[in-house]
Amino acid sequence: MTTATTPGPGPLAGVRVVELAGIGPGPFAAMLLADLGADVVHVSRPGGVSLSINPAYDITNRNKRSVVVDLKAPDGPARVLDLAARADILIEGNRPGVAERLGVGPEDCQARNPALVYGRMTGWGQEGPLAQRAGHDIAYIALTGTLGMIGEPGRPPAVPANLLGDYAGGSLYLVVGVLAALHHARATGTGQVVDAAIVDGTSHLAAMIHAMTAAGGWQDRRGANLLDGGCPYYGTYETADGKYMAVGALEPQFYDLFLDLLGLPDFEDARKDWTRWGELREAVTARFKTRTRDEWTAVFEGTDACVAPVLSLREAPHHPHLAARGTFTDHGGITQPVPAPRFSATPTAVRTGPATAGADTADVARDWDVPDLLKGPE
Repeated sequence: MTTATTPGPGPLAGVRVVELAGIGPGPFAAMLLADLGADVVHVSRPGGVSLSINPAYDITNRNKRSVVVDLKAPDGPARVLDLAARADILIEGNRPGVAERLGVGPEDCQARNPALVYGRMTGWGQEGPLAQRAGHDIAYIALTGTLGMIGEPGRPPAVPANLLGDYAGGSLYLVVGVLAALHHARATGTGQVVDAAIVDGTSHLAAMIHAMTAAGGWQDRRGANLLDGGCPYYGTYETADGKYMAVGALEPQFYDLFLDLLGLPDFEDARKDWTRWGELREAVTARFKTRTRDEWTAVFEGTDACVAPVLSLREAPHHPHLAARGTFTDHGGITQPVPAPRFSATPTAVRTGPATAGADTADVARDWDVPDLLKGPE
């Protein structure tokens, strides 16, 4: 693990982003833009938003600046519109129609700034029968079929935290969308609205699985396929100390090496013989339980058997490979992942800790030339 430094701001230096306060995928998307060097102004609400985390530890607000605007006050919308007039991108995550009712919808903002990219982050999308319904990650991914394919057969689907829906299917697609739209806006002078829906992004993530299903290479049930735990040489196994090893020995040469190091030479022909998969799984399970996770890690260390220890969140930053790459850093006493991906000419970094609500009002008012931010609410 490294100590945070402050190199160049990153490849998005000079890009201005307004982020209307929200929870979940919107703040994470804005953090990613800020990590890449964009000047992200987080428009906080008076009193903040409902979160289960102390704002001082909310690293999704790192590398940002914050101002407080009450959008329900008479002068609130005008202050956001002043920021939008000077921004390249605006991100909001309200239910459809809310931003319009507050006076900061796409038409209001683009009337002030025709080149503005207006990014909308929702679960259900801007239209459709469920567009106005409340929801969270688990409900969104449930309807896409992706939740139903995760977990063991005969047991309830496994809940993948909120990584698959909120962040992979939501935040990352929003970021791709607004950057693509920004490219178009800079070429044409015309902005547009980006409708990033978690149901769309999560469905898109499963493109390969849909292709395999259509081709007859994937069964539409849990734990029956090559990559969902149905295959005994692609899965996780408990060790003698109650920890786990992950196995991904798919290719023949990796599979043969895996068997050799595990001490199971009698199963060389079982790789393609699914009738022996049950027998192979039992043998692999029994072998892994004879040693601890660290002992098995030593056995497979430096080999191409595609086996790795399953680490906890607290263990991960100390793994030799991640430590050597500086995948995690310490900033303000908080261990956190560094910005990704990496750039050769415009390196990124954790420059500042979580933004404190309203702490940057004077600086933003000066830098963005929005003096009304300094006025009290009317």
